[in-house]
Amino acid sequence: MEKVREIWREGRRVGKEDPRRIVHAFKVGLALAFVSSFYYYQPLYDNFGVNAMWAVMTVVVVFEFSVGATLGKGINRAVATLVAGGLGVGAHHLASLSGPTIEPILLAIFVFVQAALSTFVRFFPRVKARYDYGILIFILTFSLISVSGFREDEILDLAHKRLSTVIMGGVSCVLISIFICPVWAGQDLHSLLASNFDTLSHFLQAALSTFVRFFPRVKARYDYGILIFILTFSLISVSGFREDEILDLAHKRLSTVIMGGVSCVLISIFICPVWAGQDLHSLLASNFDTLSHFLQEFGEEYFEATDDGDVKEVEKRRRNLQRYKIVLNSKSNEEALANFAKWEPRHGQFRFRHPWKQYLAVAALLRQCAYRIDALNSYINSDFQIPTDVKKKLEEPLRRMSSESGKSMKEASISLKKMRKSSSSDIHVDHVLNSQSACKDLTTLLKSGILNDVEPLHMIALTTTVSLLIDIVNLTEKVSESVHELASAARFKNKKKSTVSSEKSDSVSTVRAMPIKSQDDHVVTILCDDEMSHTVDQSRGESSVDSCHHVAIEIDDDDSVHEKHEDGEIHEHTSCVSCGQTNASDVLDSDNKRTSYN
Repeated sequence: MEKVREIWREGRRVGKEDPRRIVHAFKVGLALAFVSSFYYYQPLYDNFGVNAMWAVMTVVVVFEFSVGATLGKGINRAVATLVAGGLGVGAHHLASLSGPTIEPILLAIFVFVQAALSTFVRFFPRVKARYDYGILIFILTFSLISVSGFREDEILDLAHKRLSTVIMGGVSCVLISIFICPVWAGQDLHSLLASNFDTLSHFLQAALSTFVRFFPRVKARYDYGILIFILTFSLISVSGFREDEILDLAHKRLSTVIMGGVSCVLISIFICPVWAGQDLHSLLASNFDTLSHFLQEFGEEYFEATDDGDVKEVEKRRRNLQRYKIVLNSKSNEEALANFAKWEPRHGQFRFRHPWKQYLAVAALLRQCAYRIDALNSYINSDFQIPTDVKKKLEEPLRRMSSESGKSMKEASISLKKMRKSSSSDIHVDHVLNSQSACKDLTTLLKSGILNDVEPLHMIALTTTVSLLIDIVNLTEKVSESVHELASAARFKNKKKSTVSSEKSDSVSTVRAMPIKSQDDHVVTILCDDEMSHTVDQSRGESSVDSCHHVAIEIDDDDSVHEKHEDGEIHEHTSCVSCGQTNASDVLDSDNKRTSYN
């Protein structure tokens, strides 16, 4: 009973939001009842026979919430049916000239070619925007006419009857939609723009044909299923009026639908499958890369970039920075992919109950970060520019905040791509800590009164930039935590630890490890006095050494050299007092035995 009451409350809420939805549901029922008379009324049935069912099918799939949507789909369906019907008749005629043996082979080839070409054309942006439904009906009608014509002697009569019933069904939808409580799309758009853009979502729900399909949860996953439910119920109940064996009719139609559906599913899964889950996973990793690129390039663009030099290079650089806008508009695509992914069987490392909701949670945080980046980008392209000498006052911490946040997102992207779980000591966690450390340094710098002599207008612009970067740093930490939760829920594999024992050396052994990032080259150099063995943990960048003066670690994409002394402390200097080496290059240039591994 509680479930029934919940459905009732949901129905009342949806009805109160827009009472026209209730009217629309009754209009659909009226249209279906009207076109059913083509089957019930004997004179009409004598003319059209079982093809009267096409009128019922047309009403179910064409009748939309607004007049404009109904007209659009109705015209698309009528034109597509007319063109496909003509081509289907032509294909049947050509195939029939080849004789009964070759005819089915040619028909199959014709169906394959038109379906493949038409499906490819549906991906054209302009075609998809206005004619996607029409091309879908073209494929359906051509296939039905050409295939069913193989068993029909009067193919022209068959095409004529089907086209007539489709047109009658479409006209019924249009007339009822226009003359019975019409919902004008133009009027809706005008009213919505005049009142409030927030109510635009009501109009965007125009492509609904029954009241239940307005329920958000139902629409998210079962909208198409309810549409087919209406269609099947109408076809079975109406056609049963002329059939003595209604159960046999239902059985045959259900069997053919199941066979068609199973064929689609098997071909989709086993022939070059396109997994929505994999697409969502790749999209999320790509969004990380996009934001990472902006944050790592922000310092260069904000503090040093000018319009001098090659115009093409400047435009290319700024165009690359604009890629973050893709993340702003990715919500609908992410939600659609997540809904599709829930239906997919297990494949690769994606389990049946993979945590797709957590993907959406991470994506939402990335969009929040992208909104801050969008605001930050406006200061790069603003006509009002802060003098360079004012920017320089805060350059060092701001650069670090932006760069370290970008590196953290880059590492998160790599973790997602490789589906590896990060640990608390992982590199991208270090980048988060470094960005937070830069925030603290910035706070200390601001408290010192370094901006006291800055003009108010420049002060406002600079502090706004600072505030946005601080927000991004905080969001980066949340994103890092969210990715870690995703990795745990999705059971990503732990990063493997690499252990290497070097050969004996009088003084120096060098271990070249696989880079954690593709562009990095990590060299661990260990200077020893006597025989010893050591292990290197690549994932943590640490070494345990028996009897050693220091460990020098050089990273090719970073000029800094870190040296670990016997006292356990890490130094970023290029010289070592305890062992007398002047810098890491002296160690690397010495003629000592080296051990390398991949």
